Order: sequence, then C-alpha cells, then structure tokens
Amino acid sequence: MATGDTEVRPVLALLGSPDVPPPTDLAALEAIADIRHTTADELGSALPGADVLVVWDFFSRALRDNWAQADALRWVHVCAAGVDSLLFDELTDSDVVVTNAHGVFDRPIAEFVLASILARDKLLHESMRLQARREWRWRETRSTTGTSALVIGTGGIGREIARLLRAVGIEVTGAGRRARDHDPDFGVVHETARLAEYVGGFDTVVAIAPLTAATRAMINAEVLAAMRTDAHLINVGRGDLVDEPALIEALQTGEIGAVSLDVFVTEPLPADSPLWGMDNVAISAHLSGDVVGWRDVLSAQILDNLRRYVGAGDDDLETHLDNVVDKARGYVVRRDPHTP
Repeated sequence: MATGDTEVRPVLALLGSPDVPPPTDLAALEAIADIRHTTADELGSALPGADVLVVWDFFSRALRDNWAQADALRWVHVCAAGVDSLLFDELTDSDVVVTNAHGVFDRPIAEFVLASILARDKLLHESMRLQARREWRWRETRSTTGTSALVIGTGGIGREIARLLRAVGIEVTGAGRRARDHDPDFGVVHETARLAEYVGGFDTVVAIAPLTAATRAMINAEVLAAMRTDAHLINVGRGDLVDEPALIEALQTGEIGAVSLDVFVTEPLPADSPLWGMDNVAISAHLSGDVVGWRDVLSAQILDNLRRYVGAGDDDLETHLDNVVDKARGYVVRRDPHTP
C-alpha cells in the first residue's frame, strides 16, 4: 500500500490461540505487515488501527464481541472453509471484505469421505470390534462400485468429493440451492429445499453444505425418515446441518443404517452423548480436512492474499483478493456458471 511516495505497511491483527502454533510463514508476513499477535481475550486492544484481521483461531467469535474497536478494518481472512462462526449482522452489513480458506481442505475431506464409505462397505469398524474380542467371524462385504451417493453441497469440497467418488464407480448426484441438469461434476443437482422427496434413492448421503439459516438442521426427522433403512449418512460439514436428537432417535429405531460423523452440534462431543455407544456410528474429532502439512498450506494462502492486499492499494479489494466470501450467502461464490 502506498500514499503518495510513502509506502504504508498494513497493520495486521493475528488472532491466534496459546494452544495453536503461529503460521509457518510468519517471517514473510512480518516483512510485509506490522503484526499484532493477539488472542480472543486481547483482541479488543489489538483491533484499533488494524486494517487486516487474520482469524488463525478459526472458530473464534471474538470479532463479534469487539466489533466496536474495529475502527480501520478493511479485510478479514478466516483460516477455515466455513465462515458461520465469524459472520454477524454488523460485519455482513459493513464494507469489510471477508476471505476464507477455500480450496485448502477439498481433497483431504474428499479422501475422508471415500474412506468412510469403504470402511462401512468393507466392515472395517466391525472387524476392529471383533479383533478386540479376539473373535474370528467370516462375513461377506459389500461392493462399493455401483452404489449411489447424494452430496449435499455443491461448492469446492462437494465437487472434489463427487469427482473422487465417481473415480471408484459410485453414482453421484448433487443437492444445492437450485436444481439443474448437466452439471459437470454431479450430472443432476436437486434442490436442497426438497431433500425429503428424493433422499430415499441413495445408499450414501454426504453433508458438506455451508451452515446458513437455510441449511441449519436441514437433515431433520422428516429427511431421516425418508432415507433408506440401510443408508449411510456422512457429515463432514457442520454439526448443525443435522438435527442431532432426531438422528439419535433414527439410529435407535433403525430408520437409517449407519452414520459417520466428523462434526457435532457441541464439540468436543459430550461424554454422555448416546452416539458414543452405538455400533453403527463412527465418530471422529473434526479432523477430516486436517492432513499433515495443512497449516503450511493455510500460511501460504494468507501470505499470497496479503501480497494481493498490499498490491491493491486503495482499489476495490474484492477484485484483488482471492476467495472472497459472499457475506449474504455465507460462502465463496465460484466464478463458474454451474455453481449456485
């Protein structure tokens, strides 16, 4: 950034956590910007005069609580694909540009979804339970090729899931904000508002939609009742996409066959949750996208966008920054005619 002949370094508030190491490209960031290291408790004193906020502690809601101190803020970058924990009315209505970690987690989450399908089809969870009891039991497994999957969420991660599942012979259909045919990754995309009408046609249902007012608890008792009794539900999006009490009841009554859950309404999952004790439930600790080296990729993404920010000067940031979030929708709108 420059004013006349004087270069002005941006002031960047880096919202981290004592439990999380800082970005690996920190020295390169410090060469470009004046960095104010802060935590959620200290953010109020770090925001005045800062024109950039990087939410490295990416589930923090501290900006909402300290919005009055954000007197110079132009750009917020959140190091996550979902921005539901960040957005609030004042930020949404402001001129502050929000970017996210779009693209970083696509392939890892897609691999996790495929692994979850294979683990269920090949009885791997059941085999581990038998192994723990030293019990030898022959069974027949299920072929994954030729099965069907509905992927709810047609953004970057959903598309990578679709491409990977198709590669192993799974028939993939999408569910998005609007229905359409001839989609390059899904073929057919159904409207999520009518989920209960068609969800019963699939062996596997994958939830990866962004969490918005329209998608909260979208997989409710009606949708669960419409699913096949041997269906496999995989949630790698947000816990609040699923009505958790309704899911527990559906599992207890045999309305659906199995679930693989990487996200929950309350995290960590409370020790008294009935989900822990169910043999047809696979639980993981919100790690589907966290492959070795993921923080390096996030750091490189911050650095790239910071360079874009400096190069933009006083221009419109949305035309310079990568992965700009549509704050009204709550996600990055791809420049792609096939994506809603």
